Amino acid sequence: MEFVILSSLSSVALFLASLLLLVLGRQIGERRLRIDPTGGSAGHAAVETAVFGLLGLLLAFTFSGAMKRFDDRRQLIGEEASAIATAYWQADLLKPVARTQLRDKLREYLDARLQASRQPRLIESGQEVMASDVVKRSEALQAQIWRTATDPGHALRADSVDQVLLPSLTSMFAVAKSRNSVGQRHPPEIIFVMLFGLTLVSALLAGYGMAASKKPSWVHMIGFALSLAATVFVIYDIEFPRSGLIQVDQFDPVLVNALGGLSD
Repeated sequence: MEFVILSSLSSVALFLASLLLLVLGRQIGERRLRIDPTGGSAGHAAVETAVFGLLGLLLAFTFSGAMKRFDDRRQLIGEEASAIATAYWQADLLKPVARTQLRDKLREYLDARLQASRQPRLIESGQEVMASDVVKRSEALQAQIWRTATDPGHALRADSVDQVLLPSLTSMFAVAKSRNSVGQRHPPEIIFVMLFGLTLVSALLAGYGMAASKKPSWVHMIGFALSLAATVFVIYDIEFPRSGLIQVDQFDPVLVNALGGLSD
């Protein structure tokens, strides 16, 4: 909730600052036209085109990157559920007592991973970080699962365990590690600073370009400022789908369904 409040306040501040710079840019343009009515806007098109083009590219790349990372998170949820279910059924390669023990641990592990998905993330230096106790619980269960699977006395056939079950467990642990660290794959904070800065510069230039009209068009000015502020808000929110309004939690039922399907 704190993240949502801060990002919302930042977007409102960006909207108000853009609107203010639109007004300021128009005033500067009007003053320039009074001094030089014929050449007050000469040669400015190239500068405006370059700045607006750069802003458009930056918006496109940051939005595209945020959506790519959002899709990666969704894919990893499905991959983890599939990896755990695969290891669960491959427990048939162990003796009955060890098989039951491993499956109990896998159900407990899946429940722990589901709880980890629902755990709010900590924002540190612009990155999402899972709480240390959540990570430690998963790692402890991983160690217990691995000890059970690798005990030579638990295997019906050692070669089958080595070639089938252990690779599945390795894959399961690797996906979990990827999910734990995916929140740290964000653009550097300087990218968002640049995005905010270009938005404000574009607002100033847009206001300057409106100076030729006799009356300001508040519809266009508010629409311009609101569109940019809303776009920046959505990009930033998608970057942190465990903390913002746009949540990746809607895909967690994949883990819930997998948990329900793990029964003897």
